[in-house]
Amino acid sequence: MPSKRNPLSLNALQLKTLTLLQAIARLPDHSRAGEEPGTVAITGLPYPHGDHFHLGDAVVAARDATGLRNPGVWAALERKGLIASPKPGEAVLTRLGLAYETGLADAILHKSPD
Repeated sequence: MPSKRNPLSLNALQLKTLTLLQAIARLPDHSRAGEEPGTVAITGLPYPHGDHFHLGDAVVAARDATGLRNPGVWAALERKGLIASPKPGEAVLTRLGLAYETGLADAILHKSPD
């Protein structure tokens, strides 16, 4: 039997935010290895210019990123074990958070067709 999609029942904003944090975790200018093995610390969040911002080779609509600066979303992701937030505005993606399949990367990370 296939595993349940969205087993932690994240809402749409939480899923988008986790998707973006996972993408940021792959960018060396915005992340580093966390203190715990298999974790990634986010060292900086991108700022939108106009209605979008860039994450590596992807463009993200600012409307899809409102959860990046929403403490309630971060608290929910932390409660569910997907991130640790040692201080306000700091996130460490856990192993679970890095591996969680949101199913939204193709929908919100717009990449140029090569």
